[in-house]
Amino acid sequence: MNLNYAIPSLEDTVKLVRGIGGQCYGYTVDLAKKEDIYRVAKLVHKDVGRVTLLVNNAGVVSGRYLLDTPDHLIQRTFDVNVLAHFWTAKAFLPPMIEHNDGHIVTIASMAGYVGVAKLVDYCSSKAAACGFDEALRIELETKGIKGVRTSLVCPFFIKSTGMFDDVNSRFLPQLSSNDVADRVVLAIRTSEPFAVIPGLLRVMICLKWLVPWQVAADMIRVIVPDAVPASPVVAATVTAETMAKPGTRPLAVAPPQRHDRHV
Repeated sequence: MNLNYAIPSLEDTVKLVRGIGGQCYGYTVDLAKKEDIYRVAKLVHKDVGRVTLLVNNAGVVSGRYLLDTPDHLIQRTFDVNVLAHFWTAKAFLPPMIEHNDGHIVTIASMAGYVGVAKLVDYCSSKAAACGFDEALRIELETKGIKGVRTSLVCPFFIKSTGMFDDVNSRFLPQLSSNDVADRVVLAIRTSEPFAVIPGLLRVMICLKWLVPWQVAADMIRVIVPDAVPASPVVAATVTAETMAKPGTRPLAVAPPQRHDRHV
């Protein structure tokens, strides 16, 4: 796979939206580079206007034991899975605050609450993403900004994304990307602050802190014996699309009929 795969996919998405009568703009941005995020954000503001919905949905995974993971892959994991959230928020949040109208969605993972072997850097980055959402929500409330909302979405493993296609998971099937997308839309429409997919995993989060550590650890290993049983998969995902260049993702902006602007 190479970067050439990403551009046609982005173009297809733009054509699909326009084909059903919508407006759509497509951009390619390297989320591992702060300067590139700010550059594309300026283009979005210029071409589209005020953004009222920001969805941070890009992610990368190395899928190796910690001591087998090269330093640059650990750095990339945090650049894309965590730090990019700061740069996109700083780029799009000010107009939201100015108009007291907006919504920031953080697509994290159950891995942000439950540690898994071979995913030390990934789990750490997703835990940081969970902390980012919670602290940002508290900060907005503290400043009296009630019109800007946040939603944290924590799904189980999603199939057909190129990241965890071979995961060995017992009892819990991998999720459909379409079902997850529908659940994210519901969270946005209802201003839901915290969505776990599937919902029954909320119980698992609670049990983790109620039972002895060894019981929790054994339970995790039983449910997910091996998150990356095959060769490590390295991919960055946006919605259901998969790209090969680390840290790079397409940015599609589709303004609906009203004043909202989506990123």
